[in-house]
Amino acid sequence: MPKFGRSIKIFLADGSPAGLRHVEIANWSGQALACPRSRFSELGSWDECRRPGIYFLFENSNGDDNVAYIGESEDVFKRLADHDRKKEFWNEVIIFTSKDESLTKGHIKYLEARLVEISKHADRYELENSNIPTKSSLPRAEAAAMEEFIDNIRIVLGSLSHRILESISSSVTLESASQNDLIMNYEFSFQTNGLIANGRVTDDGFILLSNSQLSRAASTSLSNKNLIIKTQMLDDGMLEDKGGYYLLLKDKLFSSSSSAADLVAGNSRSGPQSWKTTDGELLKTIENRLVNKT
Repeated sequence: MPKFGRSIKIFLADGSPAGLRHVEIANWSGQALACPRSRFSELGSWDECRRPGIYFLFENSNGDDNVAYIGESEDVFKRLADHDRKKEFWNEVIIFTSKDESLTKGHIKYLEARLVEISKHADRYELENSNIPTKSSLPRAEAAAMEEFIDNIRIVLGSLSHRILESISSSVTLESASQNDLIMNYEFSFQTNGLIANGRVTDDGFILLSNSQLSRAASTSLSNKNLIIKTQMLDDGMLEDKGGYYLLLKDKLFSSSSSAADLVAGNSRSGPQSWKTTDGELLKTIENRLVNKT
């Protein structure tokens, strides 16, 4: 399916980008309300949140650990008031309802189950949901309409800095990949001290691909931040000890190619000067070429 532009309108209720926000996509019957927990009481005056809908509770922190909860209710504000009393972890809520009040109980149960399923597959956030919701059975046409609704939820969440529904994927999804010289089209490799690693550049940063080999050692030049990331990867079972090296068991997203190269080598490295294509072209060379073409 070809990519096309979308228009999103975000209304800042009090002029603050961190306050209560109402979000719409052109020609979409859905709508969203995003609100920090500190302003939760203000939601009570919005009729939009007293309808059937689904919601995301987020914990926003400065670290890499992302926590979320996905729920549904026929009166979202009433359910959230209960969460405000009983759930401690969250500090932001994003609500999705319909402008024309067309969402039924069957629709929101379907949405909740699919959103939990997609979020678990994306594996970007740790879900606080203790149970896996049951997906309601909908007629084919209505199920298709809900899948379109989910795609718009994904777009809105991404525009609000929550990519909970977007998989950390190593594949190029752009239809024009074969026609345009895009940095996301390339797969890169890095070889050092007998280790071999592979990765890709994405809109999020740099993905270190599964089956990459990482140094077991860590020199004094490796930053404390990357030492913490390595320790967390071991704790999460992402790395398998092969004796002479660690084997990466699933794709891992890094903020930059340099951070990924550091973890592979066990010391400080320049990512653009380390990662190469199968033709031996450096990432840095490709970056410079693409910049000079603009």
